[in-house]
Amino acid sequence: MPERFLIVGRITRLYGVRGWVRVFSETVPRDNILGYSPWRLGPDRQELKVAEARPHGQGLVARLEGCQDRDQAAVWVGQTIAVARAQLPPPRPDEFYWADLEGLRVETREGRSLGEVERLFATAGNDVLVVRGERERLIPFLWETVVREVDFARACIQVDWDPDF
Repeated sequence: MPERFLIVGRITRLYGVRGWVRVFSETVPRDNILGYSPWRLGPDRQELKVAEARPHGQGLVARLEGCQDRDQAAVWVGQTIAVARAQLPPPRPDEFYWADLEGLRVETREGRSLGEVERLFATAGNDVLVVRGERERLIPFLWETVVREVDFARACIQVDWDPDF
């Protein structure tokens, strides 16, 4: 099986003149991204180790190995930061990584297929499954209310959801 990578953030801009960059993190808490090294940057997933990093204001800053000045760091601005799925700790039994849910079939309690999880996104109230089947559905990820079961062995999520909605 090919190695899976998860997007955990992106490099947003330069910070100073000594090869540091500002980092936007999608991890919770935000500074968890600093514990995952090496990072795989850009579409070709070039591997770079984090030489130094720290929280800064409301965000994070980092210096990547081999980046000693602003020009060397500038090539990474705008690039996504990915890490190998294997770098992440295993989730607790009642937790899931979003990436592990992507691609799972979604079906109603009655067994009617609604499609597959294309992606997830967060809202102020809850996370949302984007399910692509004969049409796109946005299904709130509300455990035990809407999402009844996640069965990785069957690659299926069972939901209490009206298929006409």
